[in-house]
Amino acid sequence: MNCNTQNEKIEMLTDEWLLIGIDVGSEKHYARAFTNRKVELSRKAFGFSNDEEGFDAFEAWTTDIMRTNGRKYIICGMEPTGHYWINLANFIKGHGMVLAHINPAHVKKSKELDDTNPNKNDRKDPKTIAGLMTEGRYVFPYMPEGIYAEIRDLNNLRLQATQSLARVKNRLARWFSIYFPEFPSLYTDINAVSAKIVLKQAPLPEDVIVLDVDGVNQLWREAKIRAVGKKKAAQIVEAAKRSIGRKESLRAARIEIKEILEDLEKYSSREEELME
Repeated sequence: MNCNTQNEKIEMLTDEWLLIGIDVGSEKHYARAFTNRKVELSRKAFGFSNDEEGFDAFEAWTTDIMRTNGRKYIICGMEPTGHYWINLANFIKGHGMVLAHINPAHVKKSKELDDTNPNKNDRKDPKTIAGLMTEGRYVFPYMPEGIYAEIRDLNNLRLQATQSLARVKNRLARWFSIYFPEFPSLYTDINAVSAKIVLKQAPLPEDVIVLDVDGVNQLWREAKIRAVGKKKAAQIVEAAKRSIGRKESLRAARIEIKEILEDLEKYSSREEELME
């Protein structure tokens, strides 16, 4: 549809169009039919279930109204809130109808003008949505198909992984601040393998002191880490000895850092996999 301005959208909806306003629900949707002049053609709100049987009933209902009233085209408007609209939208596009999205904020404000009762109503919302379409207050959503749909969905998963990773890093920063605030200053990259090895085996200053320099260095030797040695181990032990970290609830602290490191590896790996 090559309609970009509000006027073009209004002019597009001629007398040949049937406007369907739909209120989307998790289990049941409600629809009402109107002309481009806001004259209602449906006797009452048509309720249909969010499944194949309901979609087929909706198509039969719209087709009957379209033919009875001499309309050639159907445009269905709905609010793109949540995710319950997606399957219905695909059905609408796949059955020769035009899909339009209405801004939820516009629906709310328009409803307040028409009705002093601000409460949501499945029968009232479809009328408001259809009314906004007659005013050209709608957009044609882009719904990618094929590889483009997969790319978008994968990117959404990647963004979720990135957000989860950011939350884990914030938890790690908090943990350091409470239990071992001196440790991050010893590494330019806290994700360094040698740092993670120490945190897994001796996360708290008390644990590092028990291992001492030789013990910390031995952890690296066993893991075949050659980039660090006794000099770095001595720095870590010295930092542990002068640490101002909390001395209470150390058992819980060890459990927490273990969970944080596991989540850090999980979400980092997931992000890389999705990027690939």
